[in-house]
This record gives sequence, C-alpha cells and structure tokens, in this order.
Amino acid sequence: ILLLVREYLIKLPSLVDIKVPPKHKFTICGDIHGQFYDLCNIFEINGLPSEENPYLFNGDFVDRGSFSVEAIFTLFGFKLLLPNHFYMSRGNHESDVMNKMYGFEGEVKSKYNTKMAELFTEIFNYLPLCHVINERIFVCHGGLFQEDGVTLDRIRKVNRNRQPPDEGIMCDLLWSDPQEFSGRSPSKRGVGTQFGPDITQKFLKENGLLYVIRSHEVKPEGYESHHGGKCWTIFSAPNYCDTIGNKGAFITITGDKLFPPKLVSFEAVPHPKVRAMAYASSMFSFIS
Repeated sequence: ILLLVREYLIKLPSLVDIKVPPKHKFTICGDIHGQFYDLCNIFEINGLPSEENPYLFNGDFVDRGSFSVEAIFTLFGFKLLLPNHFYMSRGNHESDVMNKMYGFEGEVKSKYNTKMAELFTEIFNYLPLCHVINERIFVCHGGLFQEDGVTLDRIRKVNRNRQPPDEGIMCDLLWSDPQEFSGRSPSKRGVGTQFGPDITQKFLKENGLLYVIRSHEVKPEGYESHHGGKCWTIFSAPNYCDTIGNKGAFITITGDKLFPPKLVSFEAVPHPKVRAMAYASSMFSFIS
C-alpha cells in the first residue's frame, strides 16, 4: 500500500483542483489524529467513500490517538481505490518532528519496524498542501499567510517534498490560525501566523474564492465559523485525546450549492483500552 501510494502522491501538484458536479455531494473532514474508531463512525453516519460519495480529509491523520496506523492505512487504501474521489491534504502532524514526539513513529515501530516509519516520513512529504473545490472553496489544514499577495499559482509552485520549514507559504498552510480582529498577530504556537477577517477577505477577493475551510483547532461542536462565514474550522476527532469532551464534525456541500456549508456534529464512540499518547515520546506521554 505504501509503495503504491508513494508512486501516486509524488505525481500530484501542491495545490489540487477538485470538480464537484451539480447536485453531487462532497464531504470535507478535519483532523482524525489516530482515532480510527471515530473515523469508522464518520463512514457509518455519512456513508463509505465511493465515486458517488467523495471525501477530502484535511490533514493530521496521525499522532496522539493510538490507532494511527489503522487510520492512515484506511485513508491510503481509499486513496488508491478512488484516486479521483478521495483526497488528502497534509497537516502539520504529517512531519518527522511531530511524529517523533506525539506517538506515530513509536506506534509504527511497535506494530511494524523502523524502516516502515521512515517510509511513512517520506510519503508524508508528497501529500498535497491544499485543495480548491470548483474554483471557489480553498481548503488547507492551517490557514492563510504572513504576507499579502499570495496567489493560487504561487501556491502551485511551492516545493512541498520536504519537512515543513519554519516560515513561508508551506509553513503557513500547515500551521496558521484565524483571529477575530483585523490584521495579523504572532501565532500562539510559535510558528505560522494568526490572520484576521481583512486578511481572509483580501485573499479571497484576489483569488476569486468564496470562503476558506481549515482544520487544526479543537472546537466544542467540531466546527466554528469565523470572519463572517468566510472561514470555517472543521475538526473530526471527538473527545480529543480521550479527555477534551468535544464533538467531531464534518462539512458537506453540493456542486451547485457551495454556501452555506452543511455541518454535521457527532459524538465519540468507544475504542479498545489503549490510551491516547500511549506511543508518544516519554516527555509527552503524561498526556492521557
């Protein structure tokens, strides 16, 4: 599976365009974070991926949850089965540094071996950074940029086949967050930026877009609207880390009705008694 998915992903552009025909449903999911049983519940609620039921998963497939191997192989399997109807964006946790700290590398080494962990690290470099749906909806894991004037064409030219840098377009796509007041602020994460409604509006106008969908942040209902409905957060890992008590959510649109997006929240389901962060680096494993 990994060798086949590597062969496929390496050929993709950094920004992938998606066409959704009129009346056809399309689903966007946020962070999964190794919560395999909640991933299965999404498919129970919304149907399995198919040509008639396409999906986009918007990064952070692994880490923290202790069933990351099962989750990522499920997602990669659907990507191979439905290459033009199943999409995956890279998140900030699809990186070597994060996987070493937050459990995925340890889980892969426990269930497989070091060579498999290294192969995952390479393959994550080939995941697209963002998607545009029907030339109108911009979807990325983190958010917008520390600089003005970033165009879709410029994003298409980004060399993504590497570990995420500490600044620049690729970094911002994976790490940034919206803020409610205008302008930009230093990110509370120490990487990326916080961007206000004026930044969102300017980016949308310059690129002929309707709104932004991003993930990256836990929300009580699994989703949140920002910037007057021009930016939406979607987070699909309910009861995050087995402790937060949040709902998960996903978004559905149709090709002829892009706005407003339909939001569906759901609760966590039981999973086998392996605690979150069980495979994490020892300094982080105190988080249950």
